[in-house]
Amino acid sequence: MPANLLRPGRGASNHPRGSRGRGRQPSAARPAGARFAALLSRNRRLAVALLLCVAAAVTVQQLTPAPVYTVTALAASRDLPAGSALASSDLARVQVPPDMMSAGFLGQESNVAGKQLAAPLRKGQLLTDAQLLGPGLLAGTPPGSAAVPLRMADPSSIQLVSPGQLVNVVLTAANGFDQQASPEVLATAVPVLWTSGKGGQSGQWLGTAETEGLIVVAASAEQAARLAGASTQGKLFFVLVGP
Repeated sequence: MPANLLRPGRGASNHPRGSRGRGRQPSAARPAGARFAALLSRNRRLAVALLLCVAAAVTVQQLTPAPVYTVTALAASRDLPAGSALASSDLARVQVPPDMMSAGFLGQESNVAGKQLAAPLRKGQLLTDAQLLGPGLLAGTPPGSAAVPLRMADPSSIQLVSPGQLVNVVLTAANGFDQQASPEVLATAVPVLWTSGKGGQSGQWLGTAETEGLIVVAASAEQAARLAGASTQGKLFFVLVGP
């Protein structure tokens, strides 16, 4: 027999026909779970890195506080005495939670420029209309109250009283010579709103440049009627009283 008939043909396989590929299952026929496991095995480092990134993102999200909604308010940029005429440099814009704001808080410099403080402000203290000369001074007073300016007979005594204190207003008509009228109490326990002795200056609310010896008190309609023009009937004094 010729030798070439005993040799395998070129390209012929030693494996029996039909046995090729039986050792490995085609990828299309593999279950989805097996394909995912194989992919995960080949990309193990990438999978670990992705899992770490997800864990870090979740941790940061949990530790980061939720953004707080705030509103703009005006605060004193330095200690300000009562009577100061406010300028833009005296105020600073601050962001505060809405629950810290109440009626009367101010947020625009244009609304307070040139206004006069009725009470001192500490640095960082929020500004309200009740701290300015004007209608805001009567905030919280009974309905019908009026702000009444009074000129005291002794201007130096103004240094002893501050806004918020209660005073009795006393009129004495005695001239020290031939008239011996008894002092008359015109109003009792009226709160002081403003005094010229705490740095007060003239302002739009007062409407006069002469403020020496002046105080402003909150009075009821009946008290205001007695106090109006009382300084022309004699000398006015005040007496500090408790609440």
